[in-house]
Amino acid sequence: MKQVFSSALFGAAMAALAFAASAKAEPTKPECLAGAKPGGGFDLTCRLAANALLETKQISKPMAVTYMEGGVGAVAYNHVIGKRGKDGNVITAASSGSALLLAQGKFGQYDENAVRWLGALGADYGVLVVAADSPYKSLGELVEAYKADPASFAIAGGGAVGSQDWMKGSLLAKAAGQEPKSMRYVALEGGGAVLTALEGGHVKVGSGDAAEMVKHHVAGKIRILAVMSPERLPGDLADVPTVHEQGFDIDWPVWRGYYVGKDVSDADYDWWVDAFKKASETSEFAKEREARGLFEFTLLGKDFEERVKTDVARFKILAKEAGM
Repeated sequence: MKQVFSSALFGAAMAALAFAASAKAEPTKPECLAGAKPGGGFDLTCRLAANALLETKQISKPMAVTYMEGGVGAVAYNHVIGKRGKDGNVITAASSGSALLLAQGKFGQYDENAVRWLGALGADYGVLVVAADSPYKSLGELVEAYKADPASFAIAGGGAVGSQDWMKGSLLAKAAGQEPKSMRYVALEGGGAVLTALEGGHVKVGSGDAAEMVKHHVAGKIRILAVMSPERLPGDLADVPTVHEQGFDIDWPVWRGYYVGKDVSDADYDWWVDAFKKASETSEFAKEREARGLFEFTLLGKDFEERVKTDVARFKILAKEAGM
C-alpha cells in the first residue's frame, strides 16, 4: 500500500512539474503574421516584437515574419481564425485601423471577439497638417475657415473613404459643424503622396500620423497644427499643441498590437503577455520602439482586450455619425 501511495505521489508531482514547465515554455517556432506586404505598418509591428523579444532574451530563436496581404489585415484575420486558432507559436500584427475595419464589418463574418488580444507595444498619433505657407497657424483658425467655406477645402489622406485618415478628416468637419460625408476628401497612396499634394498646393489640409510627418515639419516643409494625443508628444513635436489644448475633444492614437487565435491555451496566451511585459520594461525595448517612430503605449492582456472592444464600439458610432 505504501509503495502504491508513494508511486501515486511521485506521479502527481511529475505531472505538476510537467504542467509548470509547459506553462512557462517559450514557443518552439515563434512567428509573427503581418497582414500586408513588407514595409508597411504591420511589418513594422512584427519587426518590433521580433527584435525586442530576441534582444531582451524572451525568445532564444529568431522570430519568423510571414506576410499575408489582403483586405488590410482581413485575410490574415480570417486565416488565423480558420486555420491557426490553437497555434500558440504565432502572433498577428494589428492596429487601431484593424479595430476601425472590424467596426465597419470589413473582416467578413468575424467580429472583435473571434480572437484573443495580447497587447499593444507602441503607438503613433494622428495629426492635421497644412503647407508651410498656409495662412492657418492654429487648429481654431483652420476650423473657422473650414466652417465658412467647406467646399474650398480639399483634405488629403493616405487611404480610402472610411480609412483612419478619412476618419481624422471627418473629425475636423464635425468640429466645424459640417457633414463629414460632404467633405472633399482626396484618397492618396500613403503619407508621401499627401505631403506632395500639400507642398504642390493641390490640397489645403493633410490627415496623417505624427511619425511620418514630423521630419517634414522640422524641415519647414509643412506645419503640424495639432496632435491627436492626450498630452504633448516628446522630442521634435514638444512645441505642437494637442487638439484638446485648442478646445476640441478629439483623440486618435494609432496603437500597434497583436492577437492570437481564439483557442490558444491560457498557458500560451499568458506566456506571450508575460514576455511582452518583461520586454517592455527594458531600455533595449525603448530603443527598438523609438527606432520605429513609435511613442510609449503599453497595454497588455485583459486591459488591451477591453481597449480593443471599446475602440470598436467607438468607431461604430463615429462611422454611423459620418454616414458610413
